[in-house]
Parts: sequence; structure tokens; C-alpha cells
Amino acid sequence: SGTTLYYQPGLLHGGRIEHDCHPQRSIGYYLEALLYLAPFMKRPLKAILRGITNDQTDPSVDTLKVTALPLMKRFRIDGEGLELKVVRRGMAPGGGGEVMFSCPVRRFLKPIQLTDPGKIKRIRGIAYSVRVSPQIANRIVDSARSILNKFLPDIYIYTDHMKGANSGKSPGFGLSLVAETTNGTFLSAELVSNPQGQGSPVLPEDLGKNCAKLLLEEVYRGGCVDSTNQSLALLYMALGQQDVSKIQIGSLSPYTIEFLRHLKSYFQIIFKIEAQPMEEQKGGDKVLMTCIGVGFSNISKTVT
Repeated sequence: SGTTLYYQPGLLHGGRIEHDCHPQRSIGYYLEALLYLAPFMKRPLKAILRGITNDQTDPSVDTLKVTALPLMKRFRIDGEGLELKVVRRGMAPGGGGEVMFSCPVRRFLKPIQLTDPGKIKRIRGIAYSVRVSPQIANRIVDSARSILNKFLPDIYIYTDHMKGANSGKSPGFGLSLVAETTNGTFLSAELVSNPQGQGSPVLPEDLGKNCAKLLLEEVYRGGCVDSTNQSLALLYMALGQQDVSKIQIGSLSPYTIEFLRHLKSYFQIIFKIEAQPMEEQKGGDKVLMTCIGVGFSNISKTVT
């Protein structure tokens, strides 16, 4: 039902798992938990998750692929084993999508110093549509570009129209955008059409423009990690070696504030939070988060 959690203390075994996700939440909801745990398993994880790939509540698989995976590489969780792949798309409410996630294991996490996000150099995105006209994805791209082209020439938005068995059980469309900076920071924004039979229909043009504005808002917030992945970065910093880690982020999201309270109760770790002065033409208020890692070591990893 999604209201109870069965917890069995012990080692995280990893290996190959398959799971049918509940249709009330998207696969991104389950992936977030896996991203926290995957590097600390006994064997490299290979998870196949089935359900809804894109919805209006949780981060989509597309967004996590282009923002969370590069962030994990900063902590030296990299290599050929790190992959997130959309095999089939599934929109709410029917689902029918499938995602494959694989992640290598690490004994230690590297401390990081990310204090300069850099300047935006390019914008990439993916406009997807399933069980609707393929032309809708092109209309989304044109409307998003009409806003973003005023700021930057290097914009490329891919269209992804899946057919037949790969298109899931419900119609829908959406857009996922990501802005990359000169220092390798990724800031993302996304929007999805209303699920079939819920709310009023959304025009592809409106969706494209609104998503572009959301991306500009995320760029205004700034920081070295976007608001979706703030908690992931802070967890990896807390679990890192006993050394100083620093990261500059935009204003803290309510989810991150609650997450910091959990970190304090579980690991007795407190971050030093410094408000950064607002620089000329550099967007919203920034926060510098500093902590010393607890020196967590993955004892279940087999020694090679």
C-alpha cells in the first residue's frame, strides 16, 4: 500500500533485482532511495524497475539520468557499471514502463570541494511523447526554444517518440531540460502533461514554455547541484572520509531542510551553513554547506 516499510537489518547484498513499482508513485521515487544505497552494497547492483517513468510528483528517470549520475561521478562512483536506461516509457495512470539501473560498489567516498558552479554553456533536453501524435514532441521543442534561444545559442532538445509495446499503457507527453555549466554542474527542470482523465488537457506549447521558465528559475537559484539532488550530495558528503567537504547550493528546498534533520539524528552530523553574499548579476541567494564526513566504510564490499 506504500504506507508500511519492512526493514530487516543486515548487509545490503545488491546483485540483480526486479521490482514492480506501485502505480501511485513513479519509478523516480524508488530510484532516489536506490541512489542513496547502491554504492554501499556487497555486489554491484543491477535493478530492473517497472511502472510509471514520468509523473508530476517525483523526479523523472530522464532528469535523474542527466543530473544524479554526473554528481555520483564527482564522489568517485563511476566506471562502466554506472548506468540508467529507459527501456520502455510508461505514463500515469497506467504505467507499463521499464527502467534498468546499474551501479558499482565503493569502499569509500571521496570528499568534494564544489564552490564555483561556473557559467551556463549549453542546454540539452528530451521531449517525449507516447500514444499521442509524434508531432507533439516537435511542438514542445519549438515553444521551449522560443524562450531559451534569447539567452543561449547552444541548445539541442531531442525528441523521443516510443511506439507499440515500448509506449506503456497511457497517453502523455513531457519535457525534461538540463543546463550544463563550464565547471560540469547540471541544473534541471521538467514538466509532464496531466494524466489521462485528470485535470484539463495541456497544450504542448504551454508545457514547453513553462518548462523553459522553470529551467531559468533553477539557473537563477544556481549552485553546484540543482534542488532535486541537494539531499543526495549532502548524504554522500556526510558519509565521506573524515575530511572537509564543501558545496555551494541555491536556497535549500523544504525536502533538504527535513533531510538535514534526519542526518543530524542518524549520524550526529551538523553542517555549517553560510549564506553567500549575492554577487552582481549572479542570481538568487546561495548557501555554502560545509561538513566533515563520518568516515563511513562499506564493510560488506568484497575485497579484490
